Amino acid sequence: MAMKINADECTACGDCAAECPNSAIMNKGAFFKINPDKCNECEGISEFQKCVDVCTAGCIVPA
Repeated sequence: MAMKINADECTACGDCAAECPNSAIMNKGAFFKINPDKCNECEGISEFQKCVDVCTAGCIVPA
């Protein structure tokens, strides 16, 4: 499974993209998007999803 970003709530701060160890998060202008083919929810890297930990808007959820 992968994570996804609710575009309506994303503030486009970029904190999540900088934190992603798989480079799965890309800038789409007014918001960021997670590539589900690259996202593995930080399995084997962290107990929690790093993007969720740094997202102040709380807009990153399971897909």
